Amino acid sequence: MRRWGMLLSLLVATSSWAQDLRVLTWQEMIPPDAPPVKLVTAPIHDLSKMADTLSMESAPAAHQLAPHAPVVKSLDGQTVRLPGYIVPLEVSEEGRVTEFLLVPYFGACIHVPPPPPNQIVHVTSELGVKVDELYQPYWIEGPMQVKSTTSELADAGYQMEADKILIYELPDQ
Repeated sequence: MRRWGMLLSLLVATSSWAQDLRVLTWQEMIPPDAPPVKLVTAPIHDLSKMADTLSMESAPAAHQLAPHAPVVKSLDGQTVRLPGYIVPLEVSEEGRVTEFLLVPYFGACIHVPPPPPNQIVHVTSELGVKVDELYQPYWIEGPMQVKSTTSELADAGYQMEADKILIYELPDQ
């Protein structure tokens, strides 16, 4: 009988956590009254041009767009699921990315000027993730913090300790 009670408690806790998980969009990370930011260059979607783009990596870093862009303070403490691309900052000896910037489009922070801080999440992960291709999008799940950080690539307006890192797949419709 006691075992059933423990199982029921676990199921309720798991279902409660799943209900609290918010699938977040990048647009929701920008306050509605924030001034619009125009991207200098379009994201790279034509993979046939990747070789030219990758050769730009040795160029000096571009200036970040709207470095003082406002964030959505109500996101602080929410458990979220956010899709995006990984820009590695730290890689373990095992080749797993344990610290990275999550950005809304491929090439951000590396090949084009970094997006505004309200479009960058600084993510840490104890286990990390093996990233074979930078153009592979991922889902990142965990508690969101509205807290700015600075790296050599860009300033981020949000932070997250990743509970889960999954290859991006569209949800079942």
